[in-house]
Amino acid sequence: MGLFDKLLGKSGKEFVIGAPVEGECVPISEVSDPTFGEEILGKGIAIRPANGLIKAPADGIVSTVFPTGHAVAITTEDGVEILVHIGLDTVSLNGEGFTKHVEEGQKVKMGDLLIEADLARIGEKYDTITPVVICNTSDYKEVNGETGKQVVPGDVVIRVIPQ
Repeated sequence: MGLFDKLLGKSGKEFVIGAPVEGECVPISEVSDPTFGEEILGKGIAIRPANGLIKAPADGIVSTVFPTGHAVAITTEDGVEILVHIGLDTVSLNGEGFTKHVEEGQKVKMGDLLIEADLARIGEKYDTITPVVICNTSDYKEVNGETGKQVVPGDVVIRVIPQ
């Protein structure tokens, strides 16, 4: 077993998760909703979005797309479970301001359009900060966010290190 195998697990690779939307990447602790901010659902980051084009943060399968369009989950080939939640308390909008472009079970590539969100409309009532969470954080040795920067879709924002 080589040095890199010892550091990164048997596969010898980390999994990188890209930004799903353009904006400012901030620590998840800046999210006022404790479900996200206190990492109850898992570790991750949040993005203050500059636009409403929500794209796939990695290659994988759409495991869940909420009927209201306010959140989507993707599972990568390697089993990383990624939740992208557009705004806080936005489930209350009952789908208003959200247009879904994917269905459950659909294969996606990083950068594919998942959801369009009307941020101006949503922002009238709700915080549009968008948490990106690794829901199966406990399956990994480390989940590290890369925050404090402006990002565009596909820029690395989370590195997942296998056990």
